[in-house]
Amino acid sequence: MRLTKECEYAVRCIFYLSYQGEGIVVGRKQIAKCMKIPDPFLGKIAQGLSRSGIIEIVQGPKGGLRLVVSPEKLTLLNVIESVMGEIFLNDCVLRPDSCFRSPTCSIHIVWEKARDRVRQTLGEASFAMLLKNELFPPDSHDDS
Repeated sequence: MRLTKECEYAVRCIFYLSYQGEGIVVGRKQIAKCMKIPDPFLGKIAQGLSRSGIIEIVQGPKGGLRLVVSPEKLTLLNVIESVMGEIFLNDCVLRPDSCFRSPTCSIHIVWEKARDRVRQTLGEASFAMLLKNELFPPDSHDDS
């Protein structure tokens, strides 16, 4: 399993918004510049994050993106699954009836266990915790 660029950029966007604070409107260009996300791609990502109820898109001259979920309650799992859907490692985990061996397959059990552990780890990583452990604030990186 490898995360897509869309997932990576969504995580960067939410990390930056979490740093700014819940409810604070941040310009899309500012997020794109500080987090090195192509601006047109950020627009697409923002649509998905908005549909998931994680952010709100604010229109107008002072518009931008606003985090509507507390960084304490928002996890990597929430953001990743809002972009790519539920994490699974093999079709048989998502749709057991797709493989005739699923009910008795020892490999299926390993896939399920691995999936559960990945989801648990990502679900334990709140954005508040990630910010607390960050060495440099997201807007302190040199743009040169």
